[in-house]
Amino acid sequence: MRIVLASANPKKAVELQELLDGSGLDLQVVPRPPDLPVPDEDEPDFLGNARIKAAAVSAATGEWAIADDSGLMVDALDGDPGVRSARYAGEHATDDENVDLLLARLAEAGATSPDGRSARFRCTVVVRSPDGRELVADGTVEGRVIEARRGTGGFGYDPVFVPAEGDGRTFGEMAADEKHAISHRGRALRALVPQLADLD
Repeated sequence: MRIVLASANPKKAVELQELLDGSGLDLQVVPRPPDLPVPDEDEPDFLGNARIKAAAVSAATGEWAIADDSGLMVDALDGDPGVRSARYAGEHATDDENVDLLLARLAEAGATSPDGRSARFRCTVVVRSPDGRELVADGTVEGRVIEARRGTGGFGYDPVFVPAEGDGRTFGEMAADEKHAISHRGRALRALVPQLADLD
């Protein structure tokens, strides 16, 4: 089975590729065609935005497509940055700019204790067929945001997120396989595997 990655984020695409390659399924993962326009992600939730991307790529290629939408939800910031995680500091913000703004907002909110910096990564994955069939899976990992970056691995907010189920390291300090074992995206993809396996 061929499946096209709908993500335009190269680092996210690498993670999805790694997770799908390790699924045990007979999948041929195809990169997103570089000439496809990126659709507006204007839905208020992760599911809506993942659906937009999967539907656009499947319609454009005539093949199965897989898309995810994910983000960091911080309790002290009323769930922000949430669906705007990749654009928190602006439409074309870098990872560093987004992290800087997050840390500044937490400081402004007076969230200085570990208990006051609780957060979770959430991921929704959608697989879409050319005839409109759809598979959906979710994954969440609880943790907290620390006050300064640690580690250079991963991307996005990984250097400031310590998962509750880990050993005190940030996602940015973990090897890829360690992160995949407990990450929101890893959990969503593992929840998706049985659905993919049941496809004709």
